[in-house]
Amino acid sequence: MQPLEAFDAKLAGVHMRGQWKSEEFLQRAIGGPKPAGTPALWTWQQVTALLDEAGTVMPEAMQARRSLIFQNPALPRGTTHTLNMGVQMIQPGEVAWAHRHSIAALRFIIQGSPKLSTIVDGERCVMEDYDLVLTPNWAWHDHHNESDKNAYWLDVLDVGLVLGLNQTFYEPGTSKEQPAAAAVSTSPHARKRYRWKDVAPELAKRPISNTDGRLYDYLDNSGGPTLPTLACQVQSLPGGFTTANRRRTSSAVYFVMRGEGTTVIDGQELTWSQNDCFAVPNWTTHQHHNRSKDDAILFSVHDTPVLRALGLYREEH
Repeated sequence: MQPLEAFDAKLAGVHMRGQWKSEEFLQRAIGGPKPAGTPALWTWQQVTALLDEAGTVMPEAMQARRSLIFQNPALPRGTTHTLNMGVQMIQPGEVAWAHRHSIAALRFIIQGSPKLSTIVDGERCVMEDYDLVLTPNWAWHDHHNESDKNAYWLDVLDVGLVLGLNQTFYEPGTSKEQPAAAAVSTSPHARKRYRWKDVAPELAKRPISNTDGRLYDYLDNSGGPTLPTLACQVQSLPGGFTTANRRRTSSAVYFVMRGEGTTVIDGQELTWSQNDCFAVPNWTTHQHHNRSKDDAILFSVHDTPVLRALGLYREEH
């Protein structure tokens, strides 16, 4: 054994490590991080068929959630390394029981109703088509479907981030509804529901950029991101429009509200249509192409707030 190897072994025996052992790691970091996960797409036809089957094998949601989480094929868990995305279904007359957790979550409504709602810390948030409803971390929440049809919505949660920081807390409720002590938030910045009927006209006013088409950022009342760990956007791509190539240190998940198109991620093509979902890993070059004659509309969630707060966000065009 060479002297340095022997010394490395001696250090390991007392739970130490020479920094010189990290040189190989640093060399691999030249040019930026290797993307975590792979581009992946989940079709609406497949998702709804499986959710309907879940309604048969799991007739009561109760404390659990009848939500199918999209698993990135190149990760041990999660849709991206920081985000979980899935679709949840709740049947007519059903209540998904109250609970709370340190994982922040949001609901983007696919098939909703004025009779569908989430109660967030005592505040009733109606869930109509394409509304966005937030459940901030440690907020009590229960879902109620008082309509006569199945309801479907997109779930996005910061699971990978919270697990990575070892900050997971969970508290189940003791009944269908949350404790009476749960109070409506009085924070001047808090906002729990964004109505699509308000967002749509604002999106239409946005100028067209070569990187995003028309882009609307969902902001809290202070002008900050939707949640401290999750940023939400919706973009409209004119018929035949192709965005410029870009890559970001953040990862993202997308839901197709309208249209048909293709997203090319590091040379891999994902072909999407209405209600499909797909994942864009961090630090991958990507662009969207609208193959429709009319506008295509994409809703997306990004992990940018944390990266910006830490000074780690980068973007290249």
